[in-house]
Amino acid sequence: MTDRELIEAAYADLDRIGDARQAVDRTIAALDAGEVRVAEKVDGEWVVNLWVKEAIMLYFRLSEVKPMEAGPFEYFDKIPTKRNLAAAGVRVVPPGTVRYGAFCEPGVVVMPGYVNIGAYVGAGTMVDTWATVGSCAQIGRDVHLSGGVGIGGVLEPPGARPVIVEDGAFIGSRSILVEGVIVEEGAVLGANTTITSSTPIIDVTGTEPVEMRGRVPAGAVVLPGTRSKEFPAGAYDLQCALIVGTRSASTDRKTSLNDALRTFEVPV
Repeated sequence: MTDRELIEAAYADLDRIGDARQAVDRTIAALDAGEVRVAEKVDGEWVVNLWVKEAIMLYFRLSEVKPMEAGPFEYFDKIPTKRNLAAAGVRVVPPGTVRYGAFCEPGVVVMPGYVNIGAYVGAGTMVDTWATVGSCAQIGRDVHLSGGVGIGGVLEPPGARPVIVEDGAFIGSRSILVEGVIVEEGAVLGANTTITSSTPIIDVTGTEPVEMRGRVPAGAVVLPGTRSKEFPAGAYDLQCALIVGTRSASTDRKTSLNDALRTFEVPV
């Protein structure tokens, strides 16, 4: 049987978990090396590799909690921290942590933040101070996750899409993305923008509002907003996200981003 078949069989019947131990170990090692991914883009659409998420959940069952050390830091956990960062070209500033089973491409910088198992972080991306990249999240290249950003983990159910932030996006301070939300390439989110799968994302750039959920379009400039809703006890403002503009096309992404921040007065 292939590793995938062993993992799928063990996930369906935990009595067979012992048969899958080596397959699970190999799969987590492949995740750590970037050889497999929890999700990947195929023909323009993000596809979840369900069996890889199943391997992560079996790995938690098979691993024991034990003391471990990383430099001056002591941990008591099931999963060690990532090793060989210098060889990988990844900068991690103490006490930032990248967990084993996560992959960072060369040029990633992790300030005192956190990258969880199953996550993939693209080259040139900054995970700023106290930003967290949850389990299985897929972060593109040249992304900036500003201070305190929360990228939620999506581990169960196995078929659920993780949070995805595509290349060149800018996520403002204290923003939160959860429940499989997709932020497409080059989008800009202002500080404190919270988006779940059910958060209304409203394009207010035209004469009529256009509402969507779960996906921020490529190049969109987004600010946190509210929308009034009637309840038996009265009208109250509920959270939403407002698309207030579109990032200009430019061969120089950094210049384009700076222009967008100034033009639309985006809080960062």
